[in-house]
Amino acid sequence: MNEAEMKGIVSRQRKYFYTGATLDINQRLAALRRLKKSIQVHQEDIGRAIRADLGKSSFESYMCETGLVLSEISYMLRHTKAFAREKTVRTPLAQFHSRSYKKPSPYGVVLIMSPWNYPFLLTIEPLVDAIAAGNTAVLKPSAYSPHTSEVIRLIIQECFAEEYVAVVTGGRAENTCLLGEHFDYIFFTGSQAVGREVMKQAATHLTPVTLELGGKSPCIVDRTADVKLAARRIVFGKFLNCGQTCVAPDYIYCDREIKDALLAEIKKQIAKQFGTSPLFSEDYGKIINEKHFHRILGLMDPAKVVLGGKSSSDFLKIEPTVMDSVTFEDAVMQQEIFGPVLPVLTYQNLDEAIDKINSMAHPLALYLFTKDKQNIRRVTSQCGFGGGCINDTIIHLATSEMGFGGFGESGMGSYHGKEGFLTFSHSKSIVDKKLWLDLPMRYQPYKKVNDKLIHFFLK
Repeated sequence: MNEAEMKGIVSRQRKYFYTGATLDINQRLAALRRLKKSIQVHQEDIGRAIRADLGKSSFESYMCETGLVLSEISYMLRHTKAFAREKTVRTPLAQFHSRSYKKPSPYGVVLIMSPWNYPFLLTIEPLVDAIAAGNTAVLKPSAYSPHTSEVIRLIIQECFAEEYVAVVTGGRAENTCLLGEHFDYIFFTGSQAVGREVMKQAATHLTPVTLELGGKSPCIVDRTADVKLAARRIVFGKFLNCGQTCVAPDYIYCDREIKDALLAEIKKQIAKQFGTSPLFSEDYGKIINEKHFHRILGLMDPAKVVLGGKSSSDFLKIEPTVMDSVTFEDAVMQQEIFGPVLPVLTYQNLDEAIDKINSMAHPLALYLFTKDKQNIRRVTSQCGFGGGCINDTIIHLATSEMGFGGFGESGMGSYHGKEGFLTFSHSKSIVDKKLWLDLPMRYQPYKKVNDKLIHFFLK
């Protein structure tokens, strides 16, 4: 798609938005129902596309992508009418007699730019929130997941006219062209490097943004933890989608007294969950492309690998790999791993761990395994992070009842459920002043105003 075609899409969407068609709540709900039905019809197509791009099993694709999207649609179908209602608030005495209220209103034309690691989920879920809030949308899925992008294009064309929702495929050139257009809101999920560029381009038009980024999400395991259960849940969260998850535990930071026991259990769990030959397992995914395959291999120090380490360049697969005796100076700790490599570091006391985590960039997620309630309060209160779990990993994002997002280096803004509706809405503050009373004190000349009277109204 060339620049003129993209400009035309944005222009037509803006014209369509200003017809007021998307303000109708019933139309929003009808659009969501069409989308839900189409996803259900194409469920197998979605699964095949995700397998072609990332090697995921059909079960994992539904559990982590299609099923979550359908759940979000169902949630919005139940709650959009309530979210879209005007909310009356208290009116100050000085504004008597008036009605004060907040009116949720869509931004207009929004751009949703999504990544390759969960290509269906991270494109369609924010779209669901944008539609529920009453916007039109341009979707730009990643060029690294072309099979899923094509299924998304087919579904969107089946459900929507282009002036309502459109899909632009392609790579860097298309991204650049779109970011040069004037959108009313930009929602971006991806790397910090690209996020900075998105924010820079958005500043040209003073366009508000949501950035869903990533970072090195720590997994703290203290000496009171249930080591067997911790190992099981860490292995699940770390090696899901071959480690290519923005909220995957990036590294383990454990009490040195339980490190050996934890490592032993992690090795057992990897064998139990992925078998003795994970490179040949149909349920174990692959790295998205050669560039990332070689980047991940470059982070592995063979001298510190205590499990795994084997890879297949033909299938772009890397075994679930564990590294021990890692320090914060090692290469694997200098960037977000985004792959199936799990470094293990130790601390002497929890204060040391908290101080170290707070000295680093704010992570998108933090996980804590402990039985100590005081440690839970300390870590969740003193550490800065987007969201997380106590005694589990990953699952905090699988609900529409809580917002999901980071802050600082891990992003800004959030979505899912009501938070998603609010993200794509502007809340207008309105005072409806009645005509039959007009207090004279606010008008000049002020020398006629009684000071005590003004203090009474404004105290």
